[in-house]
Amino acid sequence: MLFPTPQPSGAPHRVVITGAGIVTALGLDWESNAEGFRLGRVAFRPVTLFDVSQQCVKTAAEVALPGDLPPTLLSKRHRDRLDRAAKLLLLAADQAWRQSGWVASSNLPVVLGTTSGGMSLGEAYYRQAIQKPNDHCHQAARVIHYQPQRQGLDLADAFGFSGPVFIIANACAAGGNALGHAWQLLRRGGADRVMAGGYDALSQLVFSGFDSLKALSPTECRPFDVRRDGLALGEGAAVFALETLTSAQHRKATILGEMVGYGASTDAHHLTQPHPQGEAALASMTAACRAARLAPSQIDYVNAHGTGTPLNDRAEAIAINRWAGERAASLQVSSTKSSVGHLLGAAGAVEAAVCVMALQGQWLPPTTTLQTADPIAAFPIVRMPTSANMEYALSNSFGFGGANATLIFRRWR
Repeated sequence: MLFPTPQPSGAPHRVVITGAGIVTALGLDWESNAEGFRLGRVAFRPVTLFDVSQQCVKTAAEVALPGDLPPTLLSKRHRDRLDRAAKLLLLAADQAWRQSGWVASSNLPVVLGTTSGGMSLGEAYYRQAIQKPNDHCHQAARVIHYQPQRQGLDLADAFGFSGPVFIIANACAAGGNALGHAWQLLRRGGADRVMAGGYDALSQLVFSGFDSLKALSPTECRPFDVRRDGLALGEGAAVFALETLTSAQHRKATILGEMVGYGASTDAHHLTQPHPQGEAALASMTAACRAARLAPSQIDYVNAHGTGTPLNDRAEAIAINRWAGERAASLQVSSTKSSVGHLLGAAGAVEAAVCVMALQGQWLPPTTTLQTADPIAAFPIVRMPTSANMEYALSNSFGFGGANATLIFRRWR
């Protein structure tokens, strides 16, 4: 089957969500995560996946993976070769696939965001190459599955479909960019259905790297707190079955929500630090609202990038203040990284799922670790489980190097 040619003219397609899956340290399914985020539960515990005895920080939001993966078309041998990141991705994708009711197709694109991909396989390859240079057992399989496109192909193999695979590795904005790219593809007529999301697993290299940068909090992750002292790492995945409204209505699918806006920007200010005035963050939010044809006054809730680092939270607060204007005084904002940590390439996708959950349930996810809000934030920060009447939710994802992504979701009635 030929890949559809984008429509040259006419109104853009509306894009809806007909399936969603999520895996975090709060749980392995939609229901347990929705309950955890609604209550603001904190899911950090001592790291058990690798040795952290030499690190300053020794906790993370580690997922308790099940002993068995859900049944798919993958053989046992194939499943045994999957690394931790691929398992997280497959668990989330299986939920989205089954909920959507999709059937296998020869023209179903996959768009995934990740930061470290199969990093644990790279670590295993390196350790064996150094410790046992003449032992090549399993090394070839590690090389093959280390590549992030392999994990996208694993999804296609698991559910029996095929189509182009897009991998976006845009630092901490990757998950948001992946959903945004899928939205653009559908909106412009490039496909009727797209599987999209983000994933990342904890790995020793990444954890020790953040620890050596002194970016990890030695206490707890407290986004927008005046005494915030760093981020906390987690792992997880979120995958969405996205399709055009026309396609969903044609097959009478259950619709979970609508994605209505996407904005992306880059400030190129510094390798790790955001622009102090949040220039690119402001541009990203403004672009998303423009695409959605919404004013900031119409946004009911913002899921902030909110890492808990001094510079990031300040820059984002300034950007939100500037973007929202007078609306900032009543705009509800929170960061769910206080519950599950920073999931890197998965963060944007997981936080998008939180927005859809919140819109469905009409509640605001709190930042329960907040003690004293930084006065730089002109907006109220949600601290306790709160009911709300919401129509639109906006999610920010900002990455190292100045990469920024903003998504806007609408409640489906």
